[in-house]
Amino acid sequence: MELNSFAQFAKLVDSRHSCRKYKDTPVDRGLIRTVLDTARLAPSACNRQPWSFIVLEGEQGREICGRAYDREWIKEAPAFIVVCGHHGEAWRRSFDGKDHTDVDIAIATEHICLTATTLGLGTCWVCNFDPEPLRADLRLPEGVEPIVIIPIGYPGYDEKAPARKRKELDDILQWGVE
Repeated sequence: MELNSFAQFAKLVDSRHSCRKYKDTPVDRGLIRTVLDTARLAPSACNRQPWSFIVLEGEQGREICGRAYDREWIKEAPAFIVVCGHHGEAWRRSFDGKDHTDVDIAIATEHICLTATTLGLGTCWVCNFDPEPLRADLRLPEGVEPIVIIPIGYPGYDEKAPARKRKELDDILQWGVE
């Protein structure tokens, strides 16, 4: 990878943040399709791709997502991507049966958020929601779990990336067995 490409990627990663203020401007479905196409390309354990994406827009989206996550800021978003995990399709580790749905969903979700950032859109991972109203409203079958709600839209006028509080690399890095 060229240094310039790395610098651009590092800048992208640094600029992605949890957007909690949106303009009241609809997001073109073509842009949402572009974002989701990169999620489709995300790696998954044994390429099982145990996911599906439900796009909710406008008032319907705000009502459905608002029942699961009762915060005022989310009701500003013009669209939502609900990332669902299909546990019956996921790869399981043979040694202990660990279901990798959540790992695969996390990778696809970050592809969504990074792609949205490159297109000038804001997103936020929302995992602290009640899945039952969402499951009912979306009529999800058994074995399909709503794992992440991603509000998506143009960041609000005064929306700025907050200062980041991250651990230092040396605090989380270990070389070998100590």
